Amino acid sequence: MQERSSVAELAASLRTQLNRYSPGEKLPSSRALVERHRVSPVTVSRALAELVAEGLVVTRPGAGAFRAEPRTDAPRPADTSWQEIALSAEPAGDQVPRSVDASGVVATLARPAPGVIELNGGYLHPDLQPERALAAALARAGRRPGAWSRPPVDGVPELRA
Repeated sequence: MQERSSVAELAASLRTQLNRYSPGEKLPSSRALVERHRVSPVTVSRALAELVAEGLVVTRPGAGAFRAEPRTDAPRPADTSWQEIALSAEPAGDQVPRSVDASGVVATLARPAPGVIELNGGYLHPDLQPERALAAALARAGRRPGAWSRPPVDGVPELRA
């Protein structure tokens, strides 16, 4: 079974079309690329990111994508954008591999030692929650007149005041 990658196909197509543009010239908008190639906006974004990583395209937020100036022999700094790391985008072949230190996240997800009551999560420990009192309060609130009606579109007057 052969798997097609629409990102790779679009990136290859854009790579061949770059000769039409002079350095610094603006490429078609993402919307135009979505319509022209019949792919999703995410596919266009990933294909452009691949070309950016190769140094062929430069993107400017709010302005668009532009053909990059010809490369010099100076090494490019590694891309450390949080989007690439957070979204786990697969790196291109010539990109510098990234590593993320997740020890802080792993430590917060680890179970605490027996007898330790964590207070950093924002929620009370189940042993400290007054479940009966909370259930009674919820039942009373649900029986109040107007509890299930929508609030005014412009907001509750008492809260706005």
